[in-house]
Amino acid sequence: MVKEYARLARPYFVLLAIVTLGRWLIGTAFHVPYDKGTWYMSIVMLTMFASIFSTAFARRWLGYRLMPAAGFAMFMALVSQLVILLSTLISYGLDIPSYFRDPMALARQTEAMGFGAAMVARVGGLVVNTIVNGILGAVGWALGGLLPVRER
Repeated sequence: MVKEYARLARPYFVLLAIVTLGRWLIGTAFHVPYDKGTWYMSIVMLTMFASIFSTAFARRWLGYRLMPAAGFAMFMALVSQLVILLSTLISYGLDIPSYFRDPMALARQTEAMGFGAAMVARVGGLVVNTIVNGILGAVGWALGGLLPVRER
């Protein structure tokens, strides 16, 4: 099933790469403060919308049942959260002041966070966002019933 999810998620992976690169550039190359620039490129919002839309279409046109659809949404969220975790690791490891290590992104606070606390926050985000996207995948699946039936 994971192989099928990965194949189906290819367009999403392209968007994820674009948004991730955009977040890196906005925060580092263009020096836009986090509170002003984060709203333009959000991996979490991209994943949430992808979970809803992808599972709606997967239901209607690919015949996905509820659990595989929710699993697909969770797969996309897991990959996204691993990208965020890896980006945070790189930011700390190379001492790059990116959006991925901004304290507002990590814990909604203004004080800088140490590496260990940042990784704990990111692992928490991985768990919570994967579950939330599973729920959104189920919502998308339900909405997929409103799409027209695919004619063959």
